[in-house]
Amino acid sequence: MASPDTFVPAPSRPPPRSELGALAWVRRGFFDGPWNSALTVLTVLVLILVVPPLVDWSVIYAVAGADNEACRDVYGIGACWGVVAEKGRLILFGRYPFDEQWRPLLASALVVVLLVVSCLRSFWRPALALAWLAVFGAFYVLMRGGYLGLTPVETARWGGLPLTLLLSSVSLVIAFPLAVLLALGRQSHLPAIRTLCVLFVEVVRGVPLISVLFMASFILPLFMPQGNTIDVLVRVLIGMTLFSAAYLAEVIRGGLQAVPKGQIEAAQSLGLSYWQTQRMIVLPQALRLVVPAIVNTFIGAFKDTSLVTIVSLYDLTGAVQLALGDADWRKFFLEGQLFVAGVYFVACFAMSRYSHWLEQHLNTGTRRQ
Repeated sequence: MASPDTFVPAPSRPPPRSELGALAWVRRGFFDGPWNSALTVLTVLVLILVVPPLVDWSVIYAVAGADNEACRDVYGIGACWGVVAEKGRLILFGRYPFDEQWRPLLASALVVVLLVVSCLRSFWRPALALAWLAVFGAFYVLMRGGYLGLTPVETARWGGLPLTLLLSSVSLVIAFPLAVLLALGRQSHLPAIRTLCVLFVEVVRGVPLISVLFMASFILPLFMPQGNTIDVLVRVLIGMTLFSAAYLAEVIRGGLQAVPKGQIEAAQSLGLSYWQTQRMIVLPQALRLVVPAIVNTFIGAFKDTSLVTIVSLYDLTGAVQLALGDADWRKFFLEGQLFVAGVYFVACFAMSRYSHWLEQHLNTGTRRQ
């Protein structure tokens, strides 16, 4: 018998379960504890109850063709995707002349391609700004007409997806540099600049976007000289730009405050000027820290374009309401709204995944493995 002072090794423990493979992933993600396991089982039961009827309604008994009689026969049993086939062009392009709808299609494609190109770091060059100017110029020429033999189309008839892309992209492209200046101004040592920036940000953030659009559309023209006016689309763009700039300014200011003060002191010791310090030292770090918040603001601004219907501009959501004004297809509003929701989801999900990729890409040297 061993004495109390004799060392007795602990018994060998079994080797850890494999952390690789599909089974380990399922165990780790869905059954790693009693609560998680119970929640997984409950979720599976809910899916068993919900998914089969949803598949029956949306796929099995659905009508895909633009057949109003067939849609009425399956009403309440299956979906009528025929409303999208029948009213799709009106939903996507609003009241734009039917025979000229190749122009908004081409204009939208140019903007989408430029947005994709702008997301690739290899294209982050000064020439990219010139590309944005060229594409916006081409967008205006295609949509407005009156040049190169194109039929003129007033902005009041612009709508659908092109209008949504125009409002969101232009307002954000202009708002971003303005937001950077506002964020820097709020940290300025000059009381006048700091006070003006604080007042602007707090006043704009203190009112809803609907109020800003209402004032830009109906109140601003009252201050214009008699006989002079600004196009309603331009007024809406100004309102959305200022609103987005105020929110982006607070996001960027949070990133500026997160940059260690020693970084600024080191730049000053090297003899860098204020703007050189901000451009080469502070802003790159600050913007990297707030990438998720910036993209979240972008997603919110993209969805907020639906509010322009209050000033008689029919964006994607306004165009679907316009399309469903037809008495023959009015009862199938749910399918039309789901189609528009799918378009918004694809765009917002793409921005969200890009945000995740960009955050991982920029944090390569600082994140923990």
